[in-house]
Amino acid sequence: MESGSLDLNVQGVAISLAYLRRRGPLPTLLCLHGFGSTKEDYADLTLREDFQDRDLVFWDAPGCGASSISDPDALSIPFLVEVAQSACVALELDRFHLSGHSMGGLTALMLARDQSDRVLSFFDIEGNVAPEDCFLSRQIIDYPTEAADDFLAGFKQRVRLRSEYSSALYAIALEAKVRATSVAPIFRSMVDLSDNTDLMGIMANLSCPRAFVHGVQNRHLSYLDHLPKIGVEVIEIPDSGHFPMYSNPPALWRAMAEFLSRNEAQS
Repeated sequence: MESGSLDLNVQGVAISLAYLRRRGPLPTLLCLHGFGSTKEDYADLTLREDFQDRDLVFWDAPGCGASSISDPDALSIPFLVEVAQSACVALELDRFHLSGHSMGGLTALMLARDQSDRVLSFFDIEGNVAPEDCFLSRQIIDYPTEAADDFLAGFKQRVRLRSEYSSALYAIALEAKVRATSVAPIFRSMVDLSDNTDLMGIMANLSCPRAFVHGVQNRHLSYLDHLPKIGVEVIEIPDSGHFPMYSNPPALWRAMAEFLSRNEAQS
C-alpha cells in the first residue's frame, strides 16, 4: 500500500494531506472519514478478498490524523470539498465510486453534486442529510466554551457516556485523531448546512446509484422511509449505531462490496 502526502494550497491555505492508496484494476473507491476519525477507518478494505482488485484511496481531512492545515479557521464542509477536488486532481482520479461517513458523508454529498460527471456511485454511511443528523455537531452550540481544548474534553466525555455501540471506543481516541482547533469551524459548518441547505434535495438529484447506510440503533431516523422514494437504497447494519466501521465492520464492508458489485454489473 502506498503512503504519502500531498502539498496543497486551497483558498491560500497551506495543507499537507496524508493519504493511503492501494492500486488495482477495478474503478477507484474514494472513502472520506468522519469527524474524529482518520483514513485508517478504511484500511482493512485492503485486506479483504471482496476488495482485492479495487483501486482504493483514503486521506486524513486537514486538521485530522496526519494531515495539517496552516489556518484551522478556514475549515468548513465547502472547504473540505475544495480540498477533495484538489486531491483528486493531484492523485489523477478521473472517475470513482465515493463513500463517506458522517462529516465525510456530508462532504461526499457536496462533492458528488459538484462532480456529478465523475462520481460512479455514492455509498453514504450516516452522512448528514437533515437537521436531525447534527446530534454530535450541534454540541458546539449547545455546550459553548471559550477554549477549544475545553470543548473537545467535554465533547469526549459526553460521547463516551452515550448508550450507543462504539461511542466509548470512538471517544477515547479523539485527541489523537483531531486537533482541538479544527472542531468548532467544522461543527458550525455541518450545522449550518444541515439546517439551511436542502441536502435531501441534493441527494435526490444525484444521477448515480446511491445507498444510505445506518446502524440499527438509528432506524428511528425520520427520513429513512423517504429515501427509497427518491431512488436511494437503504441499508441497515446490525449491532451498530453511528459508527458501524467500529462496531460491525464485516457487515459494513460486505454491504459496501455488494453495493459496488451490484452497480458495476448494471453499468
